[in-house]
Formats: sequence, C-alpha cells, structure tokens
Amino acid sequence: MTQRRDTGPWDSALSSEEHAAVMGVGFEPVGQVLGTIVVNAESGGVGGCPGAWTVQDGKRVPFSRWVPSLAQTARSIHAARARALSRAAAECGALGGDGIVGVELGVDRFPEGFVEYSVRGTAVRARSRVRPQRPFTSHLTGQDFARLLYAGWVPTGLAFGIAIEIRHDDWRTSRRTAWTADNQEVDGYTQLLGHVRHEARRQLALDAAKYGGDGLVVDDVELTVSESECSSAGYASDFIAEAAFVGTSIARFSRSGRPAGPTPLTMMRLERER
Repeated sequence: MTQRRDTGPWDSALSSEEHAAVMGVGFEPVGQVLGTIVVNAESGGVGGCPGAWTVQDGKRVPFSRWVPSLAQTARSIHAARARALSRAAAECGALGGDGIVGVELGVDRFPEGFVEYSVRGTAVRARSRVRPQRPFTSHLTGQDFARLLYAGWVPTGLAFGIAIEIRHDDWRTSRRTAWTADNQEVDGYTQLLGHVRHEARRQLALDAAKYGGDGLVVDDVELTVSESECSSAGYASDFIAEAAFVGTSIARFSRSGRPAGPTPLTMMRLERER
C-alpha cells in the first residue's frame, strides 16, 4: 500500500467549499499535481483541394483523392492528453494519493508548431482501509465528487473522445448559403457537425471502457470550426470541425455488498449548485 508522504504542508487547488465537501466524504487533499507533454503538432502540406467528403444523393462520399488522414491526427491528440494524464496520476501516487479531483485540461501553443498539453488537479487520499488499486482521475469538482459518493458511485478514470472531420464546401452548399431566405438549413454544415460529434462520442465510450466503469458523467462538448480556402476550386472552401468530449467513468459500490441499484444509463450529468 502506498503511504502518504508527510514532508511538509500540502497545497490544493480546491476552493473552501470543495475542500469541505471532499473532507465530508472521507477524503483529504495531499497536494496539487501536474502532468504535461510538449509535442510537434505541425502537419505536412497537402496538395490540391483537401476536402474530405461531400454528400451526393443523400450519401456521404469521398470528394478528393488528396484527403488527409485526420483520424491519425485525432489519435495523436488523444495520446498526448493520455500521457499528460498518466504523469499527473504518477505524481498522485508518489504523494500517497488515491485519486485526483477537479482535473483541468490545458492546451498552450509554442513557436514552430509545438503544443503543450497539460493536466492539473488536486490529489486526494481516502481516510479508509478500502483503497483503489490505482489512482482514479476525475474532472468533477469537489462538491460533485461528494455528491457522487453519497449517491453510491465512485470515479474510476477520466476519458476523452476526440474527432476531426473536414467537409468540402461544394456547389450544393454554396448555392444553399447564397439564398437570402431566413432560417434555411444548410444541410452540409449540419451533417459535418453531426458526424464529428457522433464520432467524438463514440471515441469517448471506447476510452471509458478501459476503466471498467458502469457509466459516464460527461462534461460539455468542445467544438471548433475553421475554414480553409480551396485554391484549386476557386469558389469553395474546406470546413474543418474538431469535437472533444471529456467525461469521468464511474462505477457503483455498496458498503453492504449488495447491488447498489439498477443498471445506470450510459451517460449522466450532475447538476451543479448555482
């Protein structure tokens, strides 16, 4: 069993309310932790028009033979975040902690195309003989962490779902955006956002499965859309959408050893106090 290091005062990123909530469910902070990694995020140039797909007769079809592999880019981002998270968890274990609450994810740009991915949070230790086999990680605030335990759940790990899609702004979409009527749906853009969110959610579920939880507490999805002019087409653009889900995998527990209740929904959300 890992023993807590009592080498001096601990520090914490928890607010006073969060601290009280964490202490109220039998945990105590042992220190702030940080995991970071700097990677080269530059990608090689792509010749021609890199529009990845368009829609013909209601079906999603490839648009160009110069399509870049964005799935690999998404996997690289996921791997970088996972490495930073594992380093924060290692710091937690070195402090004798049982898990990290209030995880915050950071992305900072460096010159020459480099990017730093960071994970910050507060390591906590249970005042109990019942200990997890490995430190858990969670984006939940101290209050939400306490609510989770009171409800009979424990966090098992922080999961990511990341997806990137490119859609070429073909003549169908250009004609639709040229209309002057209000409230007209631009179905090409709707499809782009729908595809990228769906794939990010699917990746989140796959990532959460490795923690062996029964469900997920999901944070809001981050969605960014950028535009790149398609020089070979002259009139059109490529729209790049990136979606990222963050969620905490959770598992039921029962002090009596009996099942804690019915099978949970795949995803759930905790309401926060205002």
